[in-house]
Amino acid sequence: MNNRFTVRIVIAIAIALSGVVAYYARSSVNPVTGENQHISLTAEQETALGLNAAPQMAAQMGGNVPPDDPDAAFVRAVGERLVLKGDASRSPYHFDFHLLNDTRTINAFALPGGQVFITRGLLSRLKTEAQLAGVLGHEIGHVINRHGAEHLSKAELAGSLSIAVGVGASDGRGGSQAAYAISQVVSQMVQLKYSRSDELEADQYGLATLPRAGYDPSAMLGVMEILAKASAGGGQPEFMSSHPHPENRIEAIRAWLGKNYPGGVPGALTQGRSLRAGD
Repeated sequence: MNNRFTVRIVIAIAIALSGVVAYYARSSVNPVTGENQHISLTAEQETALGLNAAPQMAAQMGGNVPPDDPDAAFVRAVGERLVLKGDASRSPYHFDFHLLNDTRTINAFALPGGQVFITRGLLSRLKTEAQLAGVLGHEIGHVINRHGAEHLSKAELAGSLSIAVGVGASDGRGGSQAAYAISQVVSQMVQLKYSRSDELEADQYGLATLPRAGYDPSAMLGVMEILAKASAGGGQPEFMSSHPHPENRIEAIRAWLGKNYPGGVPGALTQGRSLRAGD
């Protein structure tokens, strides 16, 4: 028994070390931020990955609204303005902005390489053009910071650690199910830790980009209030959530606004057009 246990532990350690070494051996410098990141994909591969995944992702949320639809055209115009005026203009990515037909789901997301999506469910709850810009700026931030590509590398690392835990915890007598459950928790926790950080980093990118495009960055506070209202009653603790609670993001946004605009946001920055009839 002891010998078998020792062999399992040795194998588990070898698997874990192999995954860790492979993860840290892969690195590249972000062409926009200058950050050294553990990513094996090139910008071209990220773009191809996003383009290939875009149709499937869109199909899960009602499909793309036709590009000549006024709302879809407006989303695209605001997104392109943010790209033109921000750091995204000097990135290797080509950005496309899509409005999805799903009216019930409140969501926006970005794929590696520049495919950005927002649902009608979220758009219908936004009050101003600047709030839409805040949502899209946040998603552009995910692309620029290469969060999707980072998560692919982290998922590979998590997979290696999961296998290692499974091997080490298995008792050889039907304990594989328990070991599998443990390994899944390890995998989940590794990935969630980074997701919360990514969301806050994307918020910071959006805040910095909105003023460059002429928008009032305080509009991000309104976005968080809308998200908080939409998620009310969910009851899921932040520790087990891939996104920071809107209330905590509000605190970070207020800190950013206070640091960058101690005298208040300049009046020249605008909320843009109203997205609510009668407002």
